[in-house]
Amino acid sequence: MLHAADKLRLKKFPSWSGASAAVCLFFCTAAGCDRMITPRTAQMVKDADAKSTQGEYLEAIGLYESALDGSPQSADIHFKLALLYDDKMNDAVNALHHFKRYLVLNPSGGHATEVKEFIKRDETAFLISLSGDSLVTRGEAARLRNENLNLRKQIEERVLKNRLTDEKPTARKAAPEKAAGKAGGRSYVVESGDTLFSISRKFYKSPSHWKEIRDANKNRVESPSKLKPGTTLTIP
Repeated sequence: MLHAADKLRLKKFPSWSGASAAVCLFFCTAAGCDRMITPRTAQMVKDADAKSTQGEYLEAIGLYESALDGSPQSADIHFKLALLYDDKMNDAVNALHHFKRYLVLNPSGGHATEVKEFIKRDETAFLISLSGDSLVTRGEAARLRNENLNLRKQIEERVLKNRLTDEKPTARKAAPEKAAGKAGGRSYVVESGDTLFSISRKFYKSPSHWKEIRDANKNRVESPSKLKPGTTLTIP
Protein backbone atom coordinates (compact mmCIF):
# COMPACT_ATOMS: atom_id res chain seq x y z
CA MET A 1 0.00 0.00 0.00
CA LEU A 2 1.44 3.38 -1.04
CA HIS A 3 1.90 6.22 1.45
CA ALA A 4 0.79 9.75 0.60
CA ALA A 5 4.40 10.78 -0.22
CA ASP A 6 4.75 7.82 -2.58
CA LYS A 7 1.47 8.68 -4.36
CA LEU A 8 2.78 12.22 -4.83
CA ARG A 9 5.95 10.87 -6.48
CA LEU A 10 3.87 8.80 -8.87
CA LYS A 11 1.90 11.91 -9.82
CA LYS A 12 5.17 13.69 -10.62
CA PHE A 13 6.23 10.82 -12.91
CA PRO A 14 3.00 9.54 -14.55
CA SER A 15 4.88 7.90 -17.45
CA TRP A 16 6.57 5.32 -15.21
CA SER A 17 5.34 1.77 -15.47
CA GLY A 18 4.02 0.18 -12.30
CA ALA A 19 7.06 -2.11 -11.92
CA SER A 20 9.61 0.66 -12.45
CA ALA A 21 7.84 2.96 -10.03
CA ALA A 22 7.63 0.23 -7.41
CA VAL A 23 11.39 -0.47 -7.67
CA CYS A 24 12.29 3.20 -7.35
CA LEU A 25 9.88 3.83 -4.49
CA PHE A 26 11.26 0.80 -2.66
CA PHE A 27 14.88 2.02 -2.86
CA CYS A 28 13.94 5.58 -1.99
CA THR A 29 11.80 4.59 1.00
CA ALA A 30 14.40 2.11 2.30
CA ALA A 31 17.23 4.66 2.11
CA GLY A 32 15.21 7.69 3.17
CA CYS A 33 16.55 9.61 0.18
CA ASP A 34 15.40 12.77 -1.52
CA ARG A 35 16.58 11.65 -4.93
CA MET A 36 15.31 8.44 -6.48
CA ILE A 37 17.57 5.63 -7.65
CA THR A 38 16.22 4.89 -11.10
CA PRO A 39 16.28 1.46 -12.74
CA ARG A 40 18.52 2.97 -15.43
CA THR A 41 21.14 3.98 -12.84
CA ALA A 42 20.97 0.58 -11.16
CA GLN A 43 21.44 -1.12 -14.54
CA MET A 44 24.45 1.06 -15.40
CA VAL A 45 26.13 0.09 -12.12
CA LYS A 46 25.36 -3.58 -12.77
CA ASP A 47 26.80 -3.32 -16.30
CA ALA A 48 29.88 -1.51 -14.95
CA ASP A 49 30.45 -4.30 -12.39
CA ALA A 50 30.31 -6.84 -15.22
CA LYS A 51 32.76 -4.85 -17.38
CA SER A 52 35.18 -4.55 -14.46
CA THR A 53 35.04 -8.31 -13.84
CA GLN A 54 35.76 -8.93 -17.53
CA GLY A 55 38.81 -6.65 -17.42
CA GLU A 56 37.22 -3.92 -19.56
CA TYR A 57 38.21 -1.19 -17.14
CA LEU A 58 37.77 1.89 -19.33
CA GLU A 59 34.23 0.83 -20.25
CA ALA A 60 33.50 0.17 -16.57
CA ILE A 61 34.78 3.62 -15.61
CA GLY A 62 32.58 5.27 -18.23
CA LEU A 63 29.47 3.46 -16.96
CA TYR A 64 30.22 4.20 -13.29
CA GLU A 65 30.78 7.89 -14.03
CA SER A 66 27.52 8.05 -16.01
CA ALA A 67 25.70 6.70 -12.94
CA LEU A 68 27.02 9.45 -10.63
CA ASP A 69 24.42 12.05 -9.67
CA GLY A 70 25.99 13.83 -6.67
CA SER A 71 23.61 12.22 -4.17
CA PRO A 72 24.77 10.43 -0.99
CA GLN A 73 23.58 7.20 -2.60
CA SER A 74 26.31 7.56 -5.25
CA ALA A 75 29.10 7.41 -2.64
CA ASP A 76 29.51 3.67 -3.19
CA ILE A 77 29.98 4.28 -6.92
CA HIS A 78 32.81 6.70 -6.09
CA PHE A 79 34.33 3.96 -3.90
CA LYS A 80 34.22 1.47 -6.79
CA LEU A 81 35.78 4.03 -9.13
CA ALA A 82 38.55 4.79 -6.63
CA LEU A 83 39.50 1.11 -6.30
CA LEU A 84 39.40 0.70 -10.08
CA TYR A 85 41.72 3.66 -10.65
CA ASP A 86 43.98 2.57 -7.80
CA ASP A 87 44.27 -1.17 -8.47
CA LYS A 88 43.78 -1.48 -12.21
CA MET A 89 44.74 1.87 -13.78
CA ASN A 90 47.60 2.88 -11.45
CA ASP A 91 46.12 6.40 -11.42
CA ALA A 92 46.61 7.78 -7.91
CA VAL A 93 45.25 11.24 -8.76
CA ASN A 94 41.82 10.02 -9.89
CA ALA A 95 41.75 7.38 -7.14
CA LEU A 96 42.29 10.04 -4.47
CA HIS A 97 39.59 12.24 -6.03
CA HIS A 98 36.97 9.49 -5.80
CA PHE A 99 38.06 8.39 -2.30
CA LYS A 100 37.59 11.98 -1.11
CA ARG A 101 34.23 12.31 -2.89
CA TYR A 102 33.10 9.20 -1.00
CA LEU A 103 33.89 10.87 2.33
CA VAL A 104 32.16 14.10 1.28
CA LEU A 105 28.95 12.29 0.31
CA ASN A 106 28.97 9.66 3.07
CA PRO A 107 31.45 10.61 5.85
CA SER A 108 30.20 7.88 8.19
CA GLY A 109 29.62 5.20 5.54
CA GLY A 110 30.63 1.58 5.83
CA HIS A 111 33.90 2.18 3.92
CA ALA A 112 34.82 5.46 5.64
CA THR A 113 37.56 4.04 7.89
CA GLU A 114 39.38 2.13 5.15
CA VAL A 115 38.94 5.04 2.72
CA LYS A 116 40.76 7.36 5.14
CA GLU A 117 43.64 4.86 5.34
CA PHE A 118 43.71 4.50 1.54
CA ILE A 119 43.89 8.28 1.14
CA LYS A 120 46.76 8.66 3.59
CA ARG A 121 48.78 5.78 2.13
CA ASP A 122 48.17 6.75 -1.49
CA GLU A 123 49.00 10.41 -0.88
CA THR A 124 52.25 9.39 0.79
CA ALA A 125 53.15 6.94 -1.98
CA PHE A 126 52.28 9.51 -4.64
CA LEU A 127 54.44 12.24 -3.08
CA ILE A 128 57.35 9.84 -2.62
CA SER A 129 57.11 8.94 -6.32
CA LEU A 130 57.67 12.65 -7.08
CA SER A 131 60.66 12.97 -4.77
CA GLY A 132 63.04 12.95 -7.72
CA ASP A 133 61.50 16.19 -8.98
CA SER A 134 61.80 19.68 -7.54
CA LEU A 135 58.26 19.40 -6.16
CA VAL A 136 59.44 17.57 -3.04
CA THR A 137 62.64 18.28 -1.10
CA ARG A 138 64.88 15.45 0.05
CA GLY A 139 64.01 16.15 3.67
CA GLU A 140 60.28 16.06 2.95
CA ALA A 141 60.65 12.88 0.92
CA ALA A 142 62.54 11.22 3.80
CA ARG A 143 59.85 12.29 6.28
CA LEU A 144 57.10 10.92 4.04
CA ARG A 145 59.02 7.70 3.50
CA ASN A 146 59.41 7.18 7.25
CA GLU A 147 55.72 7.92 7.78
CA ASN A 148 54.82 5.40 5.10
CA LEU A 149 57.05 2.78 6.71
CA ASN A 150 55.42 3.40 10.09
CA LEU A 151 51.96 3.06 8.55
CA ARG A 152 52.96 -0.15 6.83
CA LYS A 153 54.36 -1.51 10.10
CA GLN A 154 51.12 -0.68 11.93
CA ILE A 155 49.03 -2.37 9.25
CA GLU A 156 51.25 -5.46 9.16
CA GLU A 157 51.14 -5.71 12.96
CA ARG A 158 47.35 -5.45 12.88
CA VAL A 159 47.10 -8.13 10.18
CA LEU A 160 49.51 -10.40 12.08
CA LYS A 161 47.56 -9.91 15.31
CA ASN A 162 44.29 -10.83 13.60
CA ARG A 163 45.92 -13.82 11.92
CA LEU A 164 47.34 -15.12 15.21
CA THR A 165 43.94 -14.70 16.84
CA ASP A 166 42.29 -16.72 14.07
CA GLU A 167 44.97 -19.43 14.02
CA LYS A 168 45.53 -20.01 17.76
CA PRO A 169 44.30 -23.66 17.67
CA THR A 170 46.78 -24.49 14.87
CA ALA A 171 49.73 -22.38 15.99
CA ARG A 172 52.17 -25.33 16.03
CA LYS A 173 51.32 -26.36 12.48
CA ALA A 174 51.73 -22.81 11.22
CA ALA A 175 55.33 -22.53 12.43
CA PRO A 176 56.97 -24.57 9.60
CA GLU A 177 55.00 -22.59 7.00
CA LYS A 178 56.24 -19.33 8.51
CA ALA A 179 59.83 -20.55 8.34
CA ALA A 180 59.36 -21.58 4.72
CA GLY A 181 58.02 -18.12 3.94
CA LYS A 182 61.21 -16.52 5.22
CA ALA A 183 63.40 -18.79 3.14
CA GLY A 184 61.62 -18.75 -0.22
CA GLY A 185 58.86 -16.14 -0.06
CA ARG A 186 55.15 -16.62 -0.58
CA SER A 187 53.53 -17.84 -3.77
CA TYR A 188 50.45 -16.54 -5.56
CA VAL A 189 48.69 -17.87 -8.66
CA VAL A 190 47.49 -15.06 -10.93
CA GLU A 191 43.74 -14.89 -11.49
CA SER A 192 41.82 -13.23 -14.33
CA GLY A 193 41.79 -9.44 -13.92
CA ASP A 194 44.82 -9.35 -11.58
CA THR A 195 47.49 -6.66 -11.90
CA LEU A 196 50.65 -6.09 -9.88
CA PHE A 197 48.85 -3.18 -8.22
CA SER A 198 45.89 -5.30 -7.09
CA ILE A 199 48.21 -8.12 -5.94
CA SER A 200 50.28 -5.58 -4.00
CA ARG A 201 47.12 -4.31 -2.27
CA LYS A 202 46.06 -7.89 -1.50
CA PHE A 203 49.32 -8.75 0.29
CA TYR A 204 50.55 -5.37 1.56
CA LYS A 205 47.28 -3.36 1.81
CA SER A 206 48.84 -0.80 -0.56
CA PRO A 207 49.52 -0.75 -4.32
CA SER A 208 52.94 0.85 -3.79
CA HIS A 209 54.82 -2.51 -3.54
CA TRP A 210 54.15 -3.53 -7.13
CA LYS A 211 57.77 -2.87 -8.16
CA GLU A 212 59.06 -5.28 -5.50
CA ILE A 213 56.77 -8.01 -6.82
CA ARG A 214 57.83 -7.23 -10.40
CA ASP A 215 61.53 -7.37 -9.52
CA ALA A 216 61.04 -10.72 -7.77
CA ASN A 217 59.41 -12.15 -10.89
CA LYS A 218 61.36 -10.57 -13.77
CA ASN A 219 61.16 -13.70 -15.94
CA ARG A 220 57.39 -14.04 -15.49
CA VAL A 221 56.11 -10.47 -15.71
CA GLU A 222 56.07 -8.49 -18.96
CA SER A 223 53.72 -5.66 -17.92
CA PRO A 224 52.41 -4.58 -14.47
CA SER A 225 48.85 -4.30 -15.82
CA LYS A 226 48.85 -7.44 -18.01
CA LEU A 227 49.43 -10.69 -16.18
CA LYS A 228 48.77 -14.15 -17.59
CA PRO A 229 46.19 -16.06 -15.48
CA GLY A 230 47.68 -19.21 -14.00
CA THR A 231 51.17 -17.74 -13.61
CA THR A 232 52.73 -18.46 -10.20
CA LEU A 233 54.39 -15.38 -8.69
CA THR A 234 56.76 -15.13 -5.77
CA ILE A 235 55.64 -12.52 -3.23
CA PRO A 236 58.70 -11.05 -1.46
